[in-house]
Amino acid sequence: MDEERIVSAKIKGEEIQYEGSLRPQQLAHFIGQERLKDKLGIYIKAAQDRSEPLDHVLLHGPPGLGKTTLAFIISREMGVNIRITSGPAVERPGDLATLLTGLAPGDILFIDEIHRLQRSVEEILYPALEDFALDIIIGKGPAARTLRLDIAPFTLIGATTRAGLISSPLRDRFGIVERIEFYDAEALGEIITRSASLLGVEVEAVGATKLALASRGTPRIANRLLKRVRDYAQVRAKGVITSDVANMALEILDVDPIGLDRTDYLLLETIIHKFAGGPVGLETLAAAINEEANTIEEVYEPYLMKIGFLKRTARGRVATERVYEHLKIERGGVYRQQSADF
Repeated sequence: MDEERIVSAKIKGEEIQYEGSLRPQQLAHFIGQERLKDKLGIYIKAAQDRSEPLDHVLLHGPPGLGKTTLAFIISREMGVNIRITSGPAVERPGDLATLLTGLAPGDILFIDEIHRLQRSVEEILYPALEDFALDIIIGKGPAARTLRLDIAPFTLIGATTRAGLISSPLRDRFGIVERIEFYDAEALGEIITRSASLLGVEVEAVGATKLALASRGTPRIANRLLKRVRDYAQVRAKGVITSDVANMALEILDVDPIGLDRTDYLLLETIIHKFAGGPVGLETLAAAINEEANTIEEVYEPYLMKIGFLKRTARGRVATERVYEHLKIERGGVYRQQSADF
């Protein structure tokens, strides 16, 4: 279900090409995340001054916030090449060994979804991260022996949406661990304006703000909404994204002014109407809306918790007073008026 949502933070197949064209190329051009940028700038400059590879970096946070973009920027700032893979793609220790032996001194290996690495692969990675060496087992049984193979000094950049699933031994080997936070509306407005310029779209400042407020704090969603609203503006509004055009386009897209869509309304209204506002257990809630529990936890809840619509308690999920105000529902589940146009 999440893959079908326009406000999903997960990348869709058709977006890979155009998303790459919108990525900033330098740290100075990366909008938002000011404290993180300052720290990365210091780490990069210090590593360059010492002529050393950058310490291993772990970037964690919700999807769509720029973890991959930062990895590319770090490689450019360091002046080195980057190899890209993902946790599920590295199935065997030999796959990892092939990647590591192909790196030149100072190169970067970027592993997305690093929390999904197989344990056997992780164990090969430990000496590579600490000693820049691979321990290869030759033979079987009593005749087996270990051969240590030196590899070029490199930097591992890991990205994950679920830092809690990374094993402690792996996490402890990262010298730099940083969380990427949701973006504020001002930063997202700048991102939308920049992307509009690259796409050749005319957008007024108020129109960009409307889209920013509906982007759930996520640049990927902001760029996706921009493309869809651009289509609406081209067909029905002379190609200019004004405040009114943004409002009308978002209404057609079933996205409300703060970025909630039908699925968010379904989840929140289910808690209110079926479970009296909560608390309700995650598995029970998942069954009630026919969704996977981990999808609710990883995809839907972070933003709803960020805006104060949902609370996690020891007994389950609870809808807050702000939800009742936004949906215009009185306590007890009675509508004061329609909660949404859709």
